[in-house]
Amino acid sequence: MRVVVTAGPTREYIDPVRFLSNPSTGKMGFAVARAAAERGWDVTLVAGPVALKTPKGVKRVDVTSAREMLSAVKDALADASKDDVFIATAAVADWRPGKCAKSKLKKREMDGVLRLVRNPDILKSVKGVRKVGFAAETKDVLAEAARKCREKGLEFIVANDVTAPGCGFGTDTNRVAFIGPDGAIESLPLLSKLAVARRIVGKLSR
Repeated sequence: MRVVVTAGPTREYIDPVRFLSNPSTGKMGFAVARAAAERGWDVTLVAGPVALKTPKGVKRVDVTSAREMLSAVKDALADASKDDVFIATAAVADWRPGKCAKSKLKKREMDGVLRLVRNPDILKSVKGVRKVGFAAETKDVLAEAARKCREKGLEFIVANDVTAPGCGFGTDTNRVAFIGPDGAIESLPLLSKLAVARRIVGKLSR
């Protein structure tokens, strides 16, 4: 089975030295790629700017922005079948600056207003394959995740509260719940991110 995994943050540049981003380290996505490769699946990992080693047996494509990530995902899934899988763990920036200055902006050139443009929704844009998403939330976690699962046509979504102890960006552990399009919830205890990744891969193998 072919699997494409996205991981890490994206960066949306304001000028050559400033950008909009988030604290994602890519650990969860890299763990998912590793777990899928352990199954012998054909894995492509599309990674934002992170400082992690590529898992054994995984093809890696490095990107920076959300639009670059979308392009790389579409390339990786260009001749995919309905049985192939897209697992979107990346923390993609929802917005980008309307334009990026060619040189560093000086304070006197900045008026305090940053005009933003919405980025494409990568998970929603991908069609014709099995899809799994992640919902990193801070409140109404299960309800928000269930809504995303329905709206984006997912096989299931992995929800977690990034403010909970031992969870979220940069940790080696996570406590998640799998939510299906019918609203069914499977809650997991606090586990290592690799253990969570193996549960995800196992669920896709059923």
